[in-house]
Amino acid sequence: MAAPVKTATSETLLATVLSSLNDDKAEDIVQIDLRGKTQIGDYMIICTGRSTRQVASIAEKLVQRVKDEYGITPKTEGKDTGDWVLIDTGDVIVHVFRPEVREFYQLEKMWQQTAVPTAN
Repeated sequence: MAAPVKTATSETLLATVLSSLNDDKAEDIVQIDLRGKTQIGDYMIICTGRSTRQVASIAEKLVQRVKDEYGITPKTEGKDTGDWVLIDTGDVIVHVFRPEVREFYQLEKMWQQTAVPTAN
């Protein structure tokens, strides 16, 4: 296994996360800038996978990519059920939901003023 090649800043992590989500066909990706608003991280990303299998796959691939590129092992929650997965890289927090679960939690509404849809 090669040593990590990138320095983990919130911006480089964000770019890697968005690239990974796009590569794995995540849908409705929303980027929320948390800088200066909370201490939990600099960015929150919310996206959708079409099925429990895709949600789990998106999460697994993202965790592996962050680990390979930065040497960081993100904390995860929810991967066992595949309805939603939280991936915490430290500076970037990622929520991957099935469509119905995303609609139920409506996280974007909590952060509405800072939410920015990204182009897929």
